[in-house]
Amino acid sequence: MQNNILTGPNLRLRALEPGDVDLLYAWENDTAIWNVSNTLTPFSKFQLEEYVLNSQNDIFTARQLRLIVVLKKSVEEEIPVGTIDLFDFDPFHLRAGVGILVREPYRKKGFALEALQILTRYAFTSLRLHQIYCNISPENSSSIRLFKKIGFERSGIKREWNNYSGKWQDEWMFQLINHDA
Repeated sequence: MQNNILTGPNLRLRALEPGDVDLLYAWENDTAIWNVSNTLTPFSKFQLEEYVLNSQNDIFTARQLRLIVVLKKSVEEEIPVGTIDLFDFDPFHLRAGVGILVREPYRKKGFALEALQILTRYAFTSLRLHQIYCNISPENSSSIRLFKKIGFERSGIKREWNNYSGKWQDEWMFQLINHDA
């Protein structure tokens, strides 16, 4: 496989394929993670098929980009281990939000860090973004450690921002600024 900006030592980020609908269906409908994705209702397979079919639009048109994180076992075998997104892309202010999901059996193996490093490199070199940001619940210590590890800094607190099970929770904003852009 050719080396490119969306490839790391163990992982590759690739575009959505029609065959990913079943994976997306399972991940998007996992109520255990709805609080971190701000999901309130389940997705149908039809909705996800339409989403994948329309995902060929570039980030400048769609204002978002979802990539599948795949573990490179061999040239022929790749295992989807999660997704990583750029969302709320703003081409004028050169910024976008970042979201990541690594499925359970592949967590705590460094894959989230590698995927985030690959996406950051892509965002700063190919898209020439000035900054990327993420929003994390203060209780999500794993995500906070992950984003801090590559240089994200906490830049703000949204007080009582999210309502989970009748309890208001803060949300922290982290930013990584590309001073070369």
